[in-house]
Amino acid sequence: MIATQPDPVRIMAPVTQTQDEILTPEAVRFLVKLSTKFESRRRRLLEARHTRQREIDEGWQPDFPAETAEIRRASWKVAPIPADLMDRRVEITGPTDRKMIINALNSGASVFMADFEDSNSPTWKNIIEGQINLRDAVNGTITYTSPEGKYYEPCENPAVLMVRPRGWHLVEKHFLVDGEPISASLFDFGLFFFHNARNLIRNGTGPYFYLPKLESRHEARLWNAVFLAAQDQLGISRGTIRATVLIETILAAFEMDEILWELREHSAGLNCGRWDYIFSYIKKFRNHPECVLPDRSQVTMTKPFLASYVELLVATCHRRGAHAMGGMAAQIPIKSDPEANRAALARVREDKLREVWAGHDGTWVAHPGLVPLARQTFDTYMPFPNQLDRQVSSNTTAGHLLLTPHGTITSDGLAINLDVGLRYLAAWLDGNGCVPIYNLMEDAATAEICRAQVWQWIQHGAVLQDKRVITHSLVHDEIGRTVEKLRGQVPEHQLAKAAYLYNEMLADHEFPEFLTLRAYDYLD
Repeated sequence: MIATQPDPVRIMAPVTQTQDEILTPEAVRFLVKLSTKFESRRRRLLEARHTRQREIDEGWQPDFPAETAEIRRASWKVAPIPADLMDRRVEITGPTDRKMIINALNSGASVFMADFEDSNSPTWKNIIEGQINLRDAVNGTITYTSPEGKYYEPCENPAVLMVRPRGWHLVEKHFLVDGEPISASLFDFGLFFFHNARNLIRNGTGPYFYLPKLESRHEARLWNAVFLAAQDQLGISRGTIRATVLIETILAAFEMDEILWELREHSAGLNCGRWDYIFSYIKKFRNHPECVLPDRSQVTMTKPFLASYVELLVATCHRRGAHAMGGMAAQIPIKSDPEANRAALARVREDKLREVWAGHDGTWVAHPGLVPLARQTFDTYMPFPNQLDRQVSSNTTAGHLLLTPHGTITSDGLAINLDVGLRYLAAWLDGNGCVPIYNLMEDAATAEICRAQVWQWIQHGAVLQDKRVITHSLVHDEIGRTVEKLRGQVPEHQLAKAAYLYNEMLADHEFPEFLTLRAYDYLD
């Protein structure tokens, strides 16, 4: 415990002397002010999510809101883009451990998105040490020496730093304000902003963020209010903060204009968060048998519902003078198999070509080894810093966005979902949220697709290609076989816990909204 913490705060974890440098009394008071001002509003918005889910369960279909039609029709643009964010052709993402930060800053990417969310296991140690590491990166003092003695430090021209706090639905259980856990969004954002905003500005950049899991313009409005309050509190000019919103929920897709409008003073564009978007589609329409999706491998970006989403996002962003960022390439180099590596890189190249031709202003990769390929593709077909001048027309309708992709459900598809889900969850429980599995960098979003698909298949008695009906009994047996196969390959002390949680969530008649929300109780 830190002895100087303000009265309403209890920190439910040991705090080291180094962590004390981040959890200063001034920083803690800043967090308390944010929490006191915005917590009740956050809770109302989460309740609104549950209300909307009940409406969808009862047959309501999302559409573009009639009450905001004037915002969509009107001519307006977001604030001008800061100079160091004009060119974002390749962005690399990853968690906030020290070595990862340095490698990402040195990767040759335009931007590094330091992630407290889907690629991070939110142990207290990971969260607080991540804040320390980012502070050192901003201050230019970050270095790392590996156990083997290899020394790492940032290069002369590192990537521009952006930070992704956790979503509105999550809390930081170790930090209580008036006896209740603080919003994880406010905790992650607040600590980083408090310690680094002024130094970032002094360095010629700014406090830049990615905002995850938004479901409506109202949630964007809350973020905008947080930004205004934080800037005012520190005496920083309004509009200094810039944020890119991940359009990674099906409901947010119907409010892209409105989300940009709410954040227009602070906007840095929208991003196609495609893996979470697929998960959101399953989650929102989970109780509708006509919306059952096929194997994950068949739900590609060429499917009409995803292609329409991309087209609408690019058209919307460019009309408003905002960046339209592409999605994640999760592949990692396969050093042991040159032929498989060539095939994987060909898939990445094809994906990045599709994005640059669609009009995206940049794209994401998960591994430094993919930066040169992604950069070469965008350099070839986007010779300017961005494609904001390229106006893309879109006739996307609600029907296009809601069109369920069809295909087959196979025994291999079921097996891979359980395998990847259990591998990832065991690693996440062990403190690692970014896990290489079968030559893909898996994070919480892809694990959520695996889990949600199996739940949906059980719920609706989907039939495998081999004519077997998917029941919980069948899945339970398959999980048992998968656990035996994984022994020695994943953290053994977490495997049984992961299997228990997976079985529990798949057997629940009510869909557990987030895997990480349920599993968070098991983290230190």
